[in-house]
Amino acid sequence: MEAIAKLRNHPTSPRKMRLLADLIRKMDVDQALNTLHFHPKHPSGPLEKLLLSAIDNWKQKNPDQRVEDAGLYVKVIYVDGGRTLKRMRPAPQGRGYRVRKRSNHVTVIVDSRERGLGLEMAAPAEAEKAAPVPETEEEALEVSPVEETPRKKKPAKKKPEGSQKAQKNKS
Repeated sequence: MEAIAKLRNHPTSPRKMRLLADLIRKMDVDQALNTLHFHPKHPSGPLEKLLLSAIDNWKQKNPDQRVEDAGLYVKVIYVDGGRTLKRMRPAPQGRGYRVRKRSNHVTVIVDSRERGLGLEMAAPAEAEKAAPVPETEEEALEVSPVEETPRKKKPAKKKPEGSQKAQKNKS
């Protein structure tokens, strides 16, 4: 069962926050917390707190399960733009430059990976699309013939007749 946590109107540009969100997407919760805790970018602190909040929300929904046994991972994380505060900055010759102070909204969804399910379930579907696996050594050593496509020949370059070198060579 999944749990959601949201961070609203955090005063960081969405582009900077997305760098960290992309870093922890589909990551196990323990690994994501360690990554955020030791990351040098300034939005890593609030994002770490948000992830801890999502874990606590999951605990509230699943009181009979332990976090360590559930195999929690960051299922979905996305960053949307929040409100933009517009300010004026003095500029030369009596003008003013507009400063946009951006903010963002972050949504995190954590979910538990069922033991024996999850990523292992996707592997057989992909295996069907791949080439068949040879069963014996003889089949493995056989090489399937490769059809060669005929190459087009490029036309030869003609030498210009009016050049001085061409005229000297003729005489």
